Amino acid sequence: MSKVALITGGASGIGFEFAKIVAADGYNLLLIDINENGLKEACDSLTSEFEVEANYLFEDLSKTQAAANVHSFINQKNLAIHIIFNNAGFGNFGYFKETSLEKDNAMLNVHMITTTNLIKLLLPQMIKRGEGRILNNASVAAFVPGPLMSTYHASKAYLLYLSLALNDELKGTGITVTTLCPGMTRTGFQKANGNETPDIKFNIATAKDVAKYGYKMMMKGKPVAIPGFFNKLSAFLPRFLPRKRVASMVGNIQRKNHAKRMTN
Repeated sequence: MSKVALITGGASGIGFEFAKIVAADGYNLLLIDINENGLKEACDSLTSEFEVEANYLFEDLSKTQAAANVHSFINQKNLAIHIIFNNAGFGNFGYFKETSLEKDNAMLNVHMITTTNLIKLLLPQMIKRGEGRILNNASVAAFVPGPLMSTYHASKAYLLYLSLALNDELKGTGITVTTLCPGMTRTGFQKANGNETPDIKFNIATAKDVAKYGYKMMMKGKPVAIPGFFNKLSAFLPRFLPRKRVASMVGNIQRKNHAKRMTN
């Protein structure tokens, strides 16, 4: 049975770059995204460039039954999932008292509930085969409290700690869990979360570079992958400063971003 890489948010950005990397390594693909036209285009592009089979599933991962729907599709297609890229995600920028409750709930479902459920449903077969890789795409936001993106940072911290715990639990099974923690990356993320022109002008990576680094670290079995020197520095900052101070520093940057957005 051919090995398959499952990639959520696979129609564009980092997810699509992951798809190209694993396709080049001979993995068949299952791309999942809420962008149905983008999925079709991505699969057409990948199958024309690489000799792989590419399945896709249009699915809103913020819905309660999303993981069960994905699992059912996998069983119907008799796919052997060897790599899981839990890559899909988005943010919600603004003061907590003002941001959309519906958007917050959708984001928390995508980042935490659906990701957890997908791993829970797919892990038994991985363990039975004695091999597998899981990559959860978090963020350097996982390491610090984030005023004006409070729920986003908190959800990414959940991913980080879930991944570290599972990676420890799975010792000796042939399965590793890696948390990818990129910083600012050139994707559609900033536009989607309402902060299209953040007050950061350096240390912005490309989706391709982030995916290459994440894949390399995942295949090495590294538990945490932080691309870039400044991102590593950001992740270590809370070890040396009080959390309250770190929250204040992040909040000052975000308030500037918010004020700039209000004047545009």
